[in-house]
Amino acid sequence: MKTAVKYRLILISIAVLVLAAAVVIVALSLRPEPVDPHEGQVYIYDGFDWIWMTPLPGVEANSLTDEDFIDQSGHPTYTGSDYQVLRGVDVSEHQHEIDWAQVAASGVDYAYVRLGYRGYTEGGLFEDPYFRANVEGALANGLQVSVYFFSQAISVQEAIEEAEFVLERIKDYNITLPVVYDWEKINGETAARTDNLDFSILNDCAVAFCDTVKNAGYAPAIYFNRHLGYYGYDLSRMTDYDFWFALPESPFPNFYYAVDMWQYSFTEQVPGIAEPTDMNLMFIPLENGENAA
Repeated sequence: MKTAVKYRLILISIAVLVLAAAVVIVALSLRPEPVDPHEGQVYIYDGFDWIWMTPLPGVEANSLTDEDFIDQSGHPTYTGSDYQVLRGVDVSEHQHEIDWAQVAASGVDYAYVRLGYRGYTEGGLFEDPYFRANVEGALANGLQVSVYFFSQAISVQEAIEEAEFVLERIKDYNITLPVVYDWEKINGETAARTDNLDFSILNDCAVAFCDTVKNAGYAPAIYFNRHLGYYGYDLSRMTDYDFWFALPESPFPNFYYAVDMWQYSFTEQVPGIAEPTDMNLMFIPLENGENAA
């Protein structure tokens, strides 16, 4: 009798344990999977810190890494096989008179010339005093040439006015590279008319300038640094334009999104240019089987 009771208690205990285990298993199976707070995001360096960022839809990611470049006497040199790479200067009145024959002989492939600018206090439009001499000199020495305009537009109407200012002045020249919208934040003691410009207006201005240029038959581009590229421009609105990215003193164009041109130096010494100048690499995608050399 006692033995039967003992076995019955053991069986009941086992049944309870099995039931408890089943309850635990069911509870675990019903527990929701842990949610990744960074699902769909990428971890990037924004120039100040490492942050999680949600990539913009429709904007191509950058495939270039530091492994695609080597340093040759202080110059980053592309070693990959996906792009033809051209080296080019961008110049303005700050470089004064330029000997373009020497520039071309030094191995420079193209030149971006500042066509003009809008004043950042009163907003007047001005042609760069060296614009015509620089364009004509670069073209005469076999360089590919285009222009950029330093904008301080605060409305779509002003951005269109800037584009028309540019188009009127390049119509008689062989401009073969994208025409560039160059808006930059003014850092100085004097207050600028763009100091408190809302980024939504900045984006509208960039699109208005570029679309005006595009409608006239030229390829458009926008110039920006890392901060403006991440926090100012909505690049998803600008996928029809080339991207000119400024990041000097870096071994590669360290930016999440793909760029067409990289400004890698502000202080290059170039034969024929007395003052330090900006230097750039342009990346032209190659079709399969083409030679990058």
